[in-house]
Amino acid sequence: MRKSRQINIGGVPVGGGAPVTVQSMTNTRTDDVEATLAQIRALAEAGCDIVRVAVPDLKAARAVREIKAESPLPLVADIHFDYKLALLAVENGADKIRLNPGNIGGKERVRAVAAACAERGVPIRVGVNAGSLEKDLLGKLGNTPEALCESALGQARLLEDAGFYDICVAVKSSDVRATVQAYRLLAARCDYPLHIGVTETGTPEMGVIKSSIGIGALLLDGLGDTLRVSLTADPIEEVRAGIAILRALKLRGGVDIVSCPTCGRTKIDLLPLVDEVRARLAVMNRDITVAVMGCVVNGPGEAKFADYGVSGGAGEGVVFRRGDVVGKFPQERLCDALLDVITNDEESTL
Repeated sequence: MRKSRQINIGGVPVGGGAPVTVQSMTNTRTDDVEATLAQIRALAEAGCDIVRVAVPDLKAARAVREIKAESPLPLVADIHFDYKLALLAVENGADKIRLNPGNIGGKERVRAVAAACAERGVPIRVGVNAGSLEKDLLGKLGNTPEALCESALGQARLLEDAGFYDICVAVKSSDVRATVQAYRLLAARCDYPLHIGVTETGTPEMGVIKSSIGIGALLLDGLGDTLRVSLTADPIEEVRAGIAILRALKLRGGVDIVSCPTCGRTKIDLLPLVDEVRARLAVMNRDITVAVMGCVVNGPGEAKFADYGVSGGAGEGVVFRRGDVVGKFPQERLCDALLDVITNDEESTL
């Protein structure tokens, strides 16, 4: 695991060994305070840790104050080009600013933003992607991982020159390989916490796959302190995908459901059973693995590693606990019986 500095975003630690956090971004007009807060509350309910809002104009910057007052999540203001919007967002309570120091208009403006953020303990995320690469870097290195890394370090250096080090860095590309390579290069050259993700991945059908490959590869390398799955979809889908990635890598707790792909041995209608188990366990806050298997081969045998499970037969099945069969039940009772065992075990430990 890479050892990074730690920043604090509205009470949520990022980096320095803190748990990897999941972020998303609202797609409402930020100056529509009610709609934005409604979406933020829904994101919080889905498990989001940090939320970002676009600040393209004065109306949005002024709305930050009202949103921050009622937001259940730390609030990041997304700024491009206009340093005055950054200053106003900080004044109005933003917990973090996302900007590129190089495009807000000279050292004095960078110093002004850095000073305002330092005074209030507000971190800055430097976010670089292929569309923000400087012309000289494009000419020298092209649209490459090396150029993304150099650009991010150059942007961070502008803040360092202003005496500001409360920084998080992102180097995103829509190319999965380029993204992973850029973060690996960056991680070797700085100790700032890394905001990881693959940008512009598209709709969930392909976007979740691209994000899982890129984010998963980095997390397996021990790289990444906070993440966003960028999808052309409801932001809640981003959060669900991000949490799923963390759970798959055992970096976040919760119920982990495993199920077999089915084959010619399967005699039970497994797909509806999996859906029912998943839906009914979604509200359970326990770090357990639950297996839903189609036959006795996969059943208590191959799935004996699971804390709990069900295994199907011809119109019936068994419920098991860590490989030991608890009982046999008709198919229509399997999910109820499984939930009864899990719930009774939980109550017996209270």
